[in-house]
This record gives sequence, C-alpha cells and structure tokens, in this order.
Amino acid sequence: MSFFRTVSALSKLRSRAVQQSSLNSSVRWLQTQSSSNLDLHSELKELIPQEQERLKKLKKDYGHVQLGNITADMVLGGMRGMIGLLWETSLLDPDEGIRFRGLSIPECQKVLPSAKPGGEPLPEGLLWLLLTGKVPSKEQVDALSKDLRDRATIPDHVYKAIDALPATAHPMTQFATGVMALQVQSEFQKAYEKGIHKSKYWEPTFEDCLSLIAQLPVVAAYIYRRVYKNGQIIPRDESLDYGGNFAHMLGFDNPEMLELMRLYVAIHTDHEGGNVSAHTGHLVASALSDPYLSFAAALNGLSGPLHGLANQEVLLWIKSVIDECGENISTDQLKDYVWKTLNSGKVVPGFGHGVLRKTDPRYTCQREFALKHLPEDPMFQLVSKLYEVVPPILTELGKVKNPWPNVDAHSGVLLHHYGLTEARYYTVLFGVSRSIGICSQLVWDRALGLPLERPKSITMDWLEKFCKKAA
Repeated sequence: MSFFRTVSALSKLRSRAVQQSSLNSSVRWLQTQSSSNLDLHSELKELIPQEQERLKKLKKDYGHVQLGNITADMVLGGMRGMIGLLWETSLLDPDEGIRFRGLSIPECQKVLPSAKPGGEPLPEGLLWLLLTGKVPSKEQVDALSKDLRDRATIPDHVYKAIDALPATAHPMTQFATGVMALQVQSEFQKAYEKGIHKSKYWEPTFEDCLSLIAQLPVVAAYIYRRVYKNGQIIPRDESLDYGGNFAHMLGFDNPEMLELMRLYVAIHTDHEGGNVSAHTGHLVASALSDPYLSFAAALNGLSGPLHGLANQEVLLWIKSVIDECGENISTDQLKDYVWKTLNSGKVVPGFGHGVLRKTDPRYTCQREFALKHLPEDPMFQLVSKLYEVVPPILTELGKVKNPWPNVDAHSGVLLHHYGLTEARYYTVLFGVSRSIGICSQLVWDRALGLPLERPKSITMDWLEKFCKKAA
C-alpha cells in the first residue's frame, strides 16, 4: 500500500507540472481567441460559414482516409472504441479526461467568468465556450444570463402535465414529461412546417435550445418542491445567475451551495458524444426532431442505472456502508465491505468508466471543493478512504480496465452535505447540466448539415460466417 501511495503521489506531482505548463500556454492562446460580440447569435452567425467551409474541405480532401479497423469485439461490446460520430463541443482522452473545446476543467476554472473572484465557473460561460469555441467576457456572460432568465417562463400546461403524474413517480419520469410538454412551443417545428430552407435550420434550433436550457431549472425545481417539499414553490431570483438560481429555486441559499451548483452544472455539461444521453440526443435529432423531442429522448437514456442514475446508486451504497459499519469505519473494515459487495456479484458504484483509464478530473475538482469547504465531513472522509481502498482491490481482481473513481463517486456526498439529501433526485440535476452540451452540439449539427444517422447492423449468423471466412 505504501508503494501504491508513493507512486500515486509522484504521478500527481508530474501531472500537476504538466498541467501547469499546458495551462499557461492555453491561457496565452485564449487571449487571442476571446469573443467580441455581446450577442451569442451574432457570434455564431460569424463562425458558422467558416466551419461549413472547413467541413466541406475535410470531406473533399480526407473523406477516403481510414480512421481505424472494426473488430467483432467492438460490434459485440457496445461499439466501444469505435469512431463513428462528429462531436465538436468536447473530446474525452482516456488518460487526460474531458476537454471542453480544448480546455481542461482546471483551465476552465481559471479562464471562465465566475460569480465572485476566485469562484467556480459560471455555467453560462461554459455554454458560450461550447457554442463558439471562445472564452467569453464577464459582460457577455451577464448578457447571456439575462437572456436565459427572460426565456425561463413556463406555460401552465407544463405544470398540469407533471401534476397529472403521481408524486411518487420517479423524478426523471416527471422531468421527461415536463420537457415533452414544453415541446409545443418549438420554433424549429413551426419553421419546418412553414418550409424553412435547410441552410437556416440552425437559427430556430438555436432559439429552441436556449429556451430549453433556460426553462429546465425551473421545471426541475418545481418537481423537487412538488415531491419533497409539499409543493411549496420558490420563484426564481432575477438577480442570480443560472446555477445560483437553480440552487435558490430548489430551496438552498447558502453561498457555498450556490457555488457547488455552479461547479456541478459546469462539469456535467458535456462528455463528448458517445455516451448514452448525448448519443441518443444526437441520433433522434438527426431525424430532424426538434430539440425538445431530442432532449426528452436523451433524458430517458440518462435515467438508466448504467448512466446518469449511477450518481444516486453511489450515495445509497455509501449510506449502506455507514449503516452497517458506522461513520468511523477503519480501512480494514472498508476493505472487507468492498470485497463483500464484489463477492455478492455487485459492482462498487462510482468506480470505473467506459473510456477513462485514470481518475476522472470531474472527481478531482469536486474533491478539491470538498477539501476547501467541508474537509471534516464524515461522508467526505469515507469517500477519501474509498479512493485509497477501492482501486487496489479492483486492480487485484483483474477484471477492471479502470479501477479509478469517476464523477459519480463524489457528487452525491457534496450535495448531501448542503442538505440536498434526496438521492432519487440527483439524476435530474445531471439532466439539467447535460442539456448545455447536448443542445450546443445540436446547434452545430444543424449548422453543419449533419445527416441522418444510420449505421449498419448485422446478425450473429452473418458475423459467424464472415469471421470464419476471414480467419
């Protein structure tokens, strides 16, 4: 174990040195890549023709270039590692983690505007970055915040649709229902029915996406208050930003909780395009379904235990550890409980990832938040112990490609600390956040004229015959 800790510490020191060098050069580059327009629509209108020409040239010059080989394992293994999707807003490296338009999470924390000096990045700033590839000024973010607040009014029929469901319905079921009810206001659907030219598809899509992003926290907060707070609704505060207002409408006004919500929303916005929710949203939208229909489908994918529902599973598992062993659990007791979980045929939730092969940087930034604001919290200390205990056990097991913690291993503990203890609701928070990434890419899907997605499927009989012939 001491060897493991020493190697881990050295790795972290090297990683920090490399990150700092990379951060300095990225910040210098970004000084020449900052936005100038106060209006996001105008900024996109300037960028889109350039990117359309870039895509045309890419197809003309390199359309014949092979990007890799497809194996039977890929076909049978959930298409893991198979390149098959253009996704502009973020890129996931197995060792480095997520980059939003080329920026790592620490870089985003450094260069994006915040609500207070040294605070967490505002989600509006990340929305601007994902849509344009440029770092916005504080004035641009403030203007976007106001635009989102102006779009956040919810029609009465949406509340009625949600209220038609029993309050015991899973919050994600209510959330997806609310999004479907919002669909009747789709500008894209109206424009398409009137015969809009395909070169203009992006404009009503942009309007729908901004309106949807703006309305989701209001709908999500309504569901939370309906289910857990006897329907006592809290109106939005016109002076607050996107993440701060979301926390306020949920019923939390602790300044630290507002900062946590800004961080939570920002780091959950996007994780490239191959995950279930992002891919689902893109797939449905490729049929020219409007953003509301597409995002409702994405939410249903996010609701699965192997995707967004995992964050509630982590907190429930941690609570089961405490219930059985107490808060002051020893390292040896924790090892025994982890082995007990694995030997019962279950997984330790919050560890491993379909792409990542190192600790998720979204976990790391949440850990840094906890060290700063709640270092003595018993559940945080348990999460810290799990970080020491679980990876060596999973490595010893020999069946896991990535034994390191992912984003879900930490988020529930932070939310729980500030009073948001209802684990069944956590995936709704994830859904609000993920709208920013999915909708940003959807605008570019329309702007670039990306086609209907239609991969080829095969049968086991075809695969057996092909493989025997090729062997």
